[in-house]
Amino acid sequence: MDKELIIKELVFKASRSSGSGGQNVNKVSTKVELRFNIEESALLTDDEKNRIRIKLKNRISLEDILIVASDSERTQLGNKRKVLEVFFDLIEKALRKPKKRIKTRPTKASKERRLKKKKIQSEKKQRRGLE
Repeated sequence: MDKELIIKELVFKASRSSGSGGQNVNKVSTKVELRFNIEESALLTDDEKNRIRIKLKNRISLEDILIVASDSERTQLGNKRKVLEVFFDLIEKALRKPKKRIKTRPTKASKERRLKKKKIQSEKKQRRGLE
């Protein structure tokens, strides 16, 4: 996936951060919100769009827009970098296909060890009743 092409599809919105912070918080719009319209993306296939919708459903609005926000940094540029980093990390994890699990069977030795431990535990409990 080409990051430069995706960045062209992103919409950034800056606003004032919430919480304490004094005069700077009241004057400067440092909070950055990134919006990515999944349905209108020309770079993603339908399968990739569906995969993103399923994996990131808690971050997607009813209008099918993925929203990522940051107000942890003191500058707008810092928050923009942070939002982009989080966005690409989310997309990369959502599009990663899970490894197919290979079925395995327990070995004969592991079965014997398990049964031996069960026998010891059973005997321990049996002795408690005798005391």
